[in-house]
Amino acid sequence: MDLDHIRNFSIIAHIDHGKSTLADRILELTKTVSGRDMRAQVLDTMELERERGITIKAQAVRVSWKAHELNLIDTPGHVDFTYEVSRSLQACEGAVLVVDAAQGVEAQTVANAYLAIENNLEIVPVVNKIDLPQADPDGAAAELAELVGGKPEDVLRISAKTGDGVAEVLDAIVERIPMPAGLVSSKAPPRALVFDSSYDQYRGVVAFVRVVDGSFAAREPLRAMAQGTRFEAEEAGFFAPTMKAADTLGAGEVGYVITGLKDVSRLRVGDTLTSERRPAAEPLPGYKDVKPMVFAGLFPTDSDDYPDLRDALERLKLNDAALFYEPETSQALGFGFRCGFLGLLHMEIVRERLEREFDLDLLVTAPNVAYRVLERNGDWLEVHNPAEMPRELDAVEEPYIRASIIVPKSYVGPVMELNNERRGRFDHMEYLSPERVLLAYELPLAEIVLDYYDQLKSRTRGYASFDYDVAGFREGQLARVDILIADEPVDALSMIVHREAAYSRGKALVERLRQEIPRQFFDVPVQAAIGSRVIARETVKAKRKDVLAKCYGGDITRKRKLLEKQKAGKRRMKQVGAVEVPQEAFLAVLNLNDGGKK
Repeated sequence: MDLDHIRNFSIIAHIDHGKSTLADRILELTKTVSGRDMRAQVLDTMELERERGITIKAQAVRVSWKAHELNLIDTPGHVDFTYEVSRSLQACEGAVLVVDAAQGVEAQTVANAYLAIENNLEIVPVVNKIDLPQADPDGAAAELAELVGGKPEDVLRISAKTGDGVAEVLDAIVERIPMPAGLVSSKAPPRALVFDSSYDQYRGVVAFVRVVDGSFAAREPLRAMAQGTRFEAEEAGFFAPTMKAADTLGAGEVGYVITGLKDVSRLRVGDTLTSERRPAAEPLPGYKDVKPMVFAGLFPTDSDDYPDLRDALERLKLNDAALFYEPETSQALGFGFRCGFLGLLHMEIVRERLEREFDLDLLVTAPNVAYRVLERNGDWLEVHNPAEMPRELDAVEEPYIRASIIVPKSYVGPVMELNNERRGRFDHMEYLSPERVLLAYELPLAEIVLDYYDQLKSRTRGYASFDYDVAGFREGQLARVDILIADEPVDALSMIVHREAAYSRGKALVERLRQEIPRQFFDVPVQAAIGSRVIARETVKAKRKDVLAKCYGGDITRKRKLLEKQKAGKRRMKQVGAVEVPQEAFLAVLNLNDGGKK
């Protein structure tokens, strides 16, 4: 198709403002999906997405409207998947920015709008849910116009639920979003950007591509320019929304290429595909490598499953470019992987996908962030695991974030109190409207990875919205707390905490362990220590056997002799006996669902 009849756009919005519902109505209105196959969240194909009611993976689909070919990419809304949004936007020329008429501009709306502006995209502002009784379309339109620098009358008002105004959105996409730039000529060397990929056990790696120059056809020998991987395209086509084969994929179009590659490491997201016969001279600018923010250990509960976990992570990495992993060994937990995630929701999703899609039973250690440590020799070292932190060091730096919190003015006090408790540094406050306030804070990332979001929602009755970006590293008063069981350190339970919180965190952990470790025939001390200084201790009391049960009366020396013999036996047992910490104790203390929030 001619370039001037192609439009590539994304739908971006805050969580739950109606992106997926709008995508459903567009598919229905353009008759891309038949009425028989239509269902809610039709583009959310993952079981996990449908259960949670959120979009996790960006999904592409081609629709036709008034002799134009529209390539739509539906994106996630949660802050943990911002990287997924930024990748999708690089495959587009425009974005439909959706705002809830009842809630107005939220934190993630602002973040997504700036992402679109950075990518030089044409923004089509839309106010959704105008059918709600509490809707304020004019107020939301004024806020949205101020954000994107337009007029309130240019903002479209729709109800994605009823379909009211959706046709006007499609007309605006055709009129306002520019056609894609590219070389259509058959002589132009073909170039396509790989913006996502997945793995099919029968057909190998499936690359999702945006063709920039030239065209691609099935059975054509191709090459990935960064990796140097060569393969023959088994099939090329587009999403409608299921995969539909086509003879060629031309410049400006979005589609897929089935590579047949069985080794998932041979094709990366952000690579450029070109023809082996007519290769392009320069690759397309790819994506910045994303930096993980939260780290945790993933260990199979059965050590025989380690190779399966490695294969599962390889395949998941293909579909989730933000996932990072490297092998790790723990004395307590055996072989596993130290994994990096963009946030806690990302971590939870990866864990659930590994357990469901690959049938693995996993143990996840307590999450922590990356620290920078200045060693005595003057070298800076990045530490992802508390057990790796050197005991002798000059300084420790921890990552900070810039947090934007939008909240009704009546909840400003509780939010400021929460941020002060989490070592936050106040930056500024501004009124977005008479009732809504934006609070900007700098916070240590370590303080938000566990239950900050839960606390924020509960203290504001669910009205607060939260977004953040990385602010860099700042020096902090941090300490490594080791857990010792029977005077032996357990590496999997080490943690890095602020010195002020070290005592309370250490005490809570040893109390929990005292309840979980089964009693032995001798006393087992459970200690939390910073270096050689013990800051908290609990004792798992010994089992007792009544050795005097058969001593009826008689001389006291007989009883004393038996007690002394028992005491000597316990002392000897303590010297040679090892305390085995059962898997249940680790599950109770480490598992996020149970132990992490306590």
